[in-house]
Amino acid sequence: MIVRVDLGERGYDIVVLRGAIAQADKYFDLCRRALIVTDDGVPEKYAKAVAAKCKDAKIFTFPQGEASKNADTYLSILKAALDFDLSRADCIVAVGGGVVGDISGFAAATYMRGIDFYNVPTTLLSQVDSSIGGKTAIDFCGIKNIVGAFYQPKAVLIDPDTLDTLPRRQISNGMAEAIKMAATSDAELFGLIERGCDTEQIISGSIRIKRDVVQADEREAGLRRVLNFGHTIGHGIEAAAGGSLYHGECVAAGMIPMCSDAARARLMPVLERYDLPTSCAVGSEKIMQAMIHDKKAEGGAINVVLLDDIGSFTITKQTPQGIMSRIKAAWGDI
Repeated sequence: MIVRVDLGERGYDIVVLRGAIAQADKYFDLCRRALIVTDDGVPEKYAKAVAAKCKDAKIFTFPQGEASKNADTYLSILKAALDFDLSRADCIVAVGGGVVGDISGFAAATYMRGIDFYNVPTTLLSQVDSSIGGKTAIDFCGIKNIVGAFYQPKAVLIDPDTLDTLPRRQISNGMAEAIKMAATSDAELFGLIERGCDTEQIISGSIRIKRDVVQADEREAGLRRVLNFGHTIGHGIEAAAGGSLYHGECVAAGMIPMCSDAARARLMPVLERYDLPTSCAVGSEKIMQAMIHDKKAEGGAINVVLLDDIGSFTITKQTPQGIMSRIKAAWGDI
C-alpha cells in the first residue's frame, strides 16, 4: 500500500509493505551519503539492511529510551554528520521508534539548514503516528518536545515485519495512538478495533486518518490539534512518571478525563484489552507543572480535545485548573 501525503512540494509517499526494508533503495534516493540513525534497542539487522542499499553509509547508534531525546544526543548526531562529511546533497535516515524519528528529523531539519530526511519506523507507535506529519523535536529541561521544528520527510517506509520482534507491551504502546485517532475521527475503525481486527488494518486506517489531518492543517493551526487527544494530561503523566511508563500508556490514561460518560464507557474496555492504563497514581502537582509548560498553552489556557462520542470531538481552551478538575472527577484525588 502507498499513501500519498499531498503537501505540494513537501509531499511524500508512505509505503506499507512486508519486507520493505530490504528494498529501501526502491523508495529512497540512497545513491549518496546517508547517515543512518538508530538506537541500541532496535535490532541491528534493520539499520544494516538499509545501509546495504546505500552508496555510502554510516550507522550512528545511541542508547534507547526517552532519556536520550535530549540536546546531547542531538549534538552527537550533528557531529556524526559533520565527521562523515555529509553535504546538503546527502541525507539522514531514521531507523527505529518515535524517539529515533523525532531526534533524527530535527537533526536533518537543522544540519546545513536542512537536508533530506527519510524515516523507517520500526514500532507500532511510530508507524501509526510519529513518523507521519513532520513533527520533529527533542526534550529540554524536563519538558517533552519543547524544542523542535516542522520538517517533512522525503518518504516513510513501514515494514510490518518489524513488529514481530516487539514485546506485547510495545504493541500496546502503539495501539494507544491508533485507538486515539479512531476514537476522535473514525467511528468505523474504532468499531473494527472493538471487534478485533488485524494489525495491518489498524496501521492503514490510522495512516489515512493522520494523512487527512496533516493535509488539512500541516502546522497545527486548527484541526491537527485533534491528534493531541490525551496528550495534555499524558505528557504530564509521562514527566511525573520519570520513564516508568511508555508514551502510549500515558496517552491512554490521559484520554479518560477528557471523555463524555458515553465515550468513556466504550473507550475503557478497548484500552483494558490492550493492558493500557485508564487511571494514574502519579502526583497531581507534577502533572500540573508539566501542563503549565505545555507548548499548546496560550494566555494561561491550553487547547484541549474533548471526546463527545466515538468519532466526534470538540477542541476548546481550558485552564490547567479546569483540567485538574476533570482529572479529579475521573480519578478522584491523586
